[in-house]
Parts: sequence; structure tokens; C-alpha cells
Amino acid sequence: MGFTIGSIGSGRGIRDLRSGTRRRGRAVTPECTAVAEFTGLWGWDVVPGARAAGGRCSCGRADCAEPGAHPLVFAPEIPAGATLDEACAAWTRFPGAAVMLPVGRAFDVIEVAEAAGRRALTRLERLGVPLGPVVVTPQGRAQFFVAPGSADGLPRLLYRMGWDDRAALDLHGLGPGSWITAPPSDRGGRGPARWLRPPSLDSAARPPAAPLLLGALAYVAHRSRA
Repeated sequence: MGFTIGSIGSGRGIRDLRSGTRRRGRAVTPECTAVAEFTGLWGWDVVPGARAAGGRCSCGRADCAEPGAHPLVFAPEIPAGATLDEACAAWTRFPGAAVMLPVGRAFDVIEVAEAAGRRALTRLERLGVPLGPVVVTPQGRAQFFVAPGSADGLPRLLYRMGWDDRAALDLHGLGPGSWITAPPSDRGGRGPARWLRPPSLDSAARPPAAPLLLGALAYVAHRSRA
């Protein structure tokens, strides 16, 4: 049985994915469940990622520049729409792999310091601004999901809003060619990524346009730096 965004309006798909049952004799691990949610419920592609232990990366390269924080180049992507069985079958080939999401397809990311991100999120929720998922990394960064294509236009948007020194804001856009580590996976051996604002049926498929969030994010990031 597969699950797609169009087939889960009643919530049955979510309950089935999170039931913790066994599928066709295969144990459903938290990683399998997470991957199946991302592909089948939220419509995201997923790629198995490296993990780090003792400062060494599972990719096997002694000179790895990002231990435990990059995709495994030899592991195929699991495409959006993959079922729970397909996700589990793929993930068992790479035990212990981190769950990573390619940026620039279903969403881009605006990243700020975690403290600033938390304050901005509270402000945005109070204002009733439409929001997408938000991830907090163990390195202390908050990653706001926004509409794809937002990262390229970020410097121009900030300039138009009067924020011409983007570097001083500690605010960055991630677009095509970037990946983020998704909960519940460990990033770089420093601990798990966590949802500050988990995905929902509305926000996952239609992340907000960057300008809706950017004013609050830039203002709070500026105040935090000051």
C-alpha cells in the first residue's frame, strides 16, 4: 500500500506510517518511517547521508571536509512518492545513514542563528504569517523552509528592504546544490536535528514566499547581532 499527499486527507496515511508495525516481515525503524513520511506525505526527495563518529566520516575519506554532513555519493535518492515498503527496502541497504533532504526542489531554506530563529518564529506566529517547517540543527542554526527559488533572490530582497550588509545579519539562503539533515538524524556527530516547527499537509507542499518571513528574520537577526 502506498501513500501520497492526495490519499491522506483523513489522516489514515499518517497513522499507518507511525503505527510502528512490521511490513512484509521487515521491521519499520524510525528512519524508515521518517523517510516514508517525507516522500509519501510531504512530497520530498530523500537521500541517504554520511554519519560521523569520533571525527571520522562514514564516507571513508580521511580528508572529508564535512564529516557526517553530506550525502553518500554512491547511494541513490529515494524519490517523492515512494511508499513505506520502498523506503524501508532502500534504507536497509545503508544502515545507519543520515536522512538528508535536497534543497532547491520542493523548498529553499533561509538559515539564521537558533536564538534569532526562535524569536522570529514567535513574532511571525503572533502576526499570523503563513509558515513552513523549521529545523533546528545541533550546531545552533534555525532553518526556515521557503518557496523554491528564494535563495537566489535573497540578496536582492534584503537590499530592497534596506539590509545591504547581509553578512552582518548572519542570515543565509540555501538553494540548489545544498542538503539539510532532517530529523531525527544526527548531523556531523554533534547530535540530532530537531523540528522547531514540524511539517503539515499545507506547509510541506506549499512553503511560504521568502518576503513574508524576511522582514522579521532580518530584524531579529540584526537585533541579536547588536
